[in-house]
Amino acid sequence: MASELPSLAGKVCIVTGASRGVGKGIALILAKAGATVYITGRTLDTAEGKPGSLRQTAEEIGQGSSGQCIPVKCDHGNDEEVKQLFDKVSREQNGRLDVLVNNAYKGVPALFEGEGKPFYELPVNTWDEVNNVGLRSNYVAACYAAKMMVPAKQGLIVNVSSSGGLHYLFNVAYGVGKAANDRMAADMAVELRKHNVACVSLWPGPVKTELIQELVLDKAAEDEKQSEEARMFKDGEDITYSGKAVAWLAADPNIMKKSGRILIVAELAREYGFKDVGGVQPLSIRQVKFYFQVMYPSVAWMVPEFVYVPAWLMAAATHKF
Repeated sequence: MASELPSLAGKVCIVTGASRGVGKGIALILAKAGATVYITGRTLDTAEGKPGSLRQTAEEIGQGSSGQCIPVKCDHGNDEEVKQLFDKVSREQNGRLDVLVNNAYKGVPALFEGEGKPFYELPVNTWDEVNNVGLRSNYVAACYAAKMMVPAKQGLIVNVSSSGGLHYLFNVAYGVGKAANDRMAADMAVELRKHNVACVSLWPGPVKTELIQELVLDKAAEDEKQSEEARMFKDGEDITYSGKAVAWLAADPNIMKKSGRILIVAELAREYGFKDVGGVQPLSIRQVKFYFQVMYPSVAWMVPEFVYVPAWLMAAATHKF
């Protein structure tokens, strides 16, 4: 069994959209492992009394960490601000960048506001709300990161994605964006391989973020009959679980073997030997038991955890040839 965290002392990381949620969890773990972590958000300070201040998050992450957390105001829908972010990191770190985590995502409110509606009944700008910051912004950030990593002949780019790239989830714009993120990682990996720079797509499972707590779990607590969505997130991953996965990927001397692939957080946990908060081991979406827990919870205990759906079969089922 591996230790919970590897040492990332001396490494420089950027985590976009890290004021809360999965981004915050990833930044927290990278800093705890000893890295210097730049975190981005659209505002340094929120209105008084409201959570999610980038500055407060940086202070929280820095407490008890052997690394350093540096907040940078950056709207990832603004290319010039993104350029300034990478210029700042390059200037302050002598051109070094080891890890970019593309996590910034603006579309969550639009997903819930349009829940249950087909694409033709949604505003046309739903596409931009979901995919401008979250798809296009990932491409832009990766371009600037590669300009720093390629000359150094090392680096890791992580696109935070989801199984929505494999099957229908939420709406059309969401699924297209996630599928594109996965393909982006695969194609970037082809061009970066000769420079020893890795690019992967990371799939967390259901994560109990602050927004999910507010929009799904708190509402479900008021209903006697819980929805499948509520059951799925009730036993969801902590925001730091993905952070542990990124930390181990960043420390993996054989990371190039994983470049271009979709990596599932729960399966990386079993490979590298780490667990979620409380010592629990969340299921992978490839485990049959995962689906029984959501759809048939009363009989889920009968399904052994070692039964997996082969990755090739999941991929083949979505091909439309």
